[in-house]
Amino acid sequence: MLVLVRHGQSEGNAAGLLLGRLESPLTAAGRQQAAALVSELSGADRVITSPLGRARETAAIVAPHRPAQVDERWVEVDYGVYDGTPLGQVPHEVWRQWQSDRDFRPPGGESLGELGRRVREACEELFADPAAGARSAADVMVVSHVSPIKAAVAWALGAGDELAWRLHLSTASVTRIGWGANGPLLHRYNWTPHLIEPPPR
Repeated sequence: MLVLVRHGQSEGNAAGLLLGRLESPLTAAGRQQAAALVSELSGADRVITSPLGRARETAAIVAPHRPAQVDERWVEVDYGVYDGTPLGQVPHEVWRQWQSDRDFRPPGGESLGELGRRVREACEELFADPAAGARSAADVMVVSHVSPIKAAVAWALGAGDELAWRLHLSTASVTRIGWGANGPLLHRYNWTPHLIEPPPR
């Protein structure tokens, strides 16, 4: 089972920023969110994390006794010049381009198509290796971000990268993808057992 965990609330999330590769530490609420997941995710045999601090901090809280392996493919999408911009200040025409063209790349950033390709590669690699846990009884936990997790769900459903615009994903949420008779199978999406749920970002 592939267990995808979005990091806890970060300072950038709380401030309503478009947050990509910028570092932004967890808030106190974000740390509480991560701590609330410990008992639910205690069965993970392997932990993979994005290189960004908010994901690594979440992984350390959720699985303190399991060293996390950093995989660059699970890093958040690069918003380029818009990274750190308040959501309401991103120009409307930019949102329209992002939503209508999976190959749209903001200056200095990354397209949804590029994100989708690296995440699909990471997913297929995990599901191709029974020892990684994907086709066995073991769980592989990946602590990542909103865009890579949505891309993994699109991969599991055989959908295009544009599916991301129709999905909401809460901080510290859990998504589970297993392996069915015909390929990946979405078991659970955006499960939020934590006690503190900030407003959606």
